[in-house]
Amino acid sequence: MEGGQQYSSPRTVEEVFRDFKGRRAALIKALTTDVEEFFHQCDPEKENLCLYGFPSEQWEVNIPAEEVPPELPEPALGINFARDGMQEKDWISLVAVHSDAWLLSVSFYFGARFGFDKADRRRLFNMINDLPTIFEVVTGTAKKQQKEKTTHDSNKSKSNSNSKVLFPPLPYSNV
Repeated sequence: MEGGQQYSSPRTVEEVFRDFKGRRAALIKALTTDVEEFFHQCDPEKENLCLYGFPSEQWEVNIPAEEVPPELPEPALGINFARDGMQEKDWISLVAVHSDAWLLSVSFYFGARFGFDKADRRRLFNMINDLPTIFEVVTGTAKKQQKEKTTHDSNKSKSNSNSKVLFPPLPYSNV
């Protein structure tokens, strides 16, 4: 389901990654900037709803496609049913985790569909893995991890500049 938007399937690793980034940006927007609107659209009284992110960085809450199997893997079904049974931040985190899984499935669906070899799949995975997950962004752990990494890297470079190795360990030693 693409919300009526015209869209052509990506065919190269770069195009699939661009698709991934657009969909990811849309989902992050739904779960952060537009969270109140997203919350209201997920009425538990409605049918099974899914959160869709599009390459155009737009998002929508809608029922799944009627075609079976759908053209693309479907996002988590029924996100609206748990909305009122959990604390809002926990529910948003749960939707974020499922959104991460959906994004990966869409990207690797394209990889399989267009015959990416092992090297292309690895390159795509590495490009995706260099970005924080939606869950990390939504819960704030991405900022915390970046701060810790920066502190760790600066401490590491300071300790490396002050220490001298007089006798490097032998290649066969356990030291």
